[in-house]
Amino acid sequence: MSAQTLKLLSFSGKIKILHMTWIAFFISFVVWFNHAPLMLVIAQTLHMSGSQIKTILILNVALTIPARIVIGILVDKFGPKRTYSTLLGAGSIPCFMFAFATSFEQLALARFLLGFIGAGFVIGIRMVGEWFPARQVGIAEGIYGGWGNFGSAAAAGILPTLALLYGGPEGWRYAIATTGAIALIYSVIYFFSVSDTPKGSTYFKPKKAGAMEVTSKGGLFFYILMTIPLYVTLSLLTWKLSPEGVSLFSNFVATCIYIIIWILFLYNVYKIVHVNREHLKHPIAEIHKYKFKQVAILDLAYLITFGSELAVVSMLPLFFFETFGKTQGISMVEAGLLGGSFAFINLLARPIGGWISDKFGRKFSLSIFVLGLSAGYFCMSLIDSKWSITLAVLLTMACSCFVSGGCGAVYAIVPLIKRRMTGQIAGMVGAYGNVGGVLFLTVLSFVSAPVFFMIIAAAGLCVLLSVQFIDEPKGHMAEIQEDGTVEMIELG
Repeated sequence: MSAQTLKLLSFSGKIKILHMTWIAFFISFVVWFNHAPLMLVIAQTLHMSGSQIKTILILNVALTIPARIVIGILVDKFGPKRTYSTLLGAGSIPCFMFAFATSFEQLALARFLLGFIGAGFVIGIRMVGEWFPARQVGIAEGIYGGWGNFGSAAAAGILPTLALLYGGPEGWRYAIATTGAIALIYSVIYFFSVSDTPKGSTYFKPKKAGAMEVTSKGGLFFYILMTIPLYVTLSLLTWKLSPEGVSLFSNFVATCIYIIIWILFLYNVYKIVHVNREHLKHPIAEIHKYKFKQVAILDLAYLITFGSELAVVSMLPLFFFETFGKTQGISMVEAGLLGGSFAFINLLARPIGGWISDKFGRKFSLSIFVLGLSAGYFCMSLIDSKWSITLAVLLTMACSCFVSGGCGAVYAIVPLIKRRMTGQIAGMVGAYGNVGGVLFLTVLSFVSAPVFFMIIAAAGLCVLLSVQFIDEPKGHMAEIQEDGTVEMIELG
């Protein structure tokens, strides 16, 4: 039904924009995760220790949290065409650095910088939201997110094959460099193949850059409050890289980084107040208002959906091996393939989640998905060595359907809050997904896998309660054109 509605086999108009944009996202994720399937051979080449391998994995996500906020600001100001093209082109540079690094320090710096390309997801949310009407935006965003996100899984299959084709002990270098070259070439193709809006439409930009505009003093306070977990998570990542974790740097350096992080928080608070101070002094017409609680609730919903997905995908292969390795004789490779079933579902479940949101209502759909994932994780906490592998995998895939569908349902709402700030809203919501991944993996380091699943299930029920306070998008949102006239954008 969705294919007929959107005519996905077409390559013109809004369908062309959708295809060009999910491919850009796909490439950005291939580049972002190009190290993962080759990590062991990279470690052998550069004689890396287990601690250094863990460091590289942490550094890969460290910059993505602030990057999603920054990219959200840039896409709203400069438009998705220029922002995506620039990100892909610029992202190829640290990719080449990583490919030809000759020391751990060079490798670590390049991986840290590559975290920025992981923020590319935010850009396409604004682009797709500009081209598709509210009645189709859910499934369009779901296709964009689901098919693009598959780049991480594709990297796992493509990169080892490329390395073997190049041959030799350093074939991995040319395989990784190839992904950088593809990103660089596609950055040019994308720039000359798309436009920010359909012909005749206005690209609405924020009045001020640097922070999101709010339309009430309560929203201002709520906005500041919701930024705190982002800086807490960056501090947590710093702790993991300190002598308390993998010892990438000394306690003195860690302390300096903590200070920098919280100075940046204070500066962010200043920017939030500065951007909003003047217009909040005057009455704001009702048609121009939006409720920041919509953003906050979507932050939490993406924390539990995509955040849990990030964490579970990382630990599931080892969980399956430790659970079934001795009793049912599965190997690490087989456990990895079984664990991959969780992420594979994303390819279809995200678009379906967006379509269900379009069809049956945003709030109702998101509620069902969050309830389903809570039940799924609770059931996964009961898996032990006495279960059949088939039943365990089927349960895992069923849970993943709700998790990925929930991701699609979240981003079916994001473009319907305030058009000119869609990038910033998408950036903040996306950052919370990474926050969830870091928090849940930190929890996992202190508890057993069954308790880990139980904690996610309990967190899901708390988020489910918060979702009941979200307002169903309906009617119209108002945006002001450059000549001062007001344009009403339909929400349903």
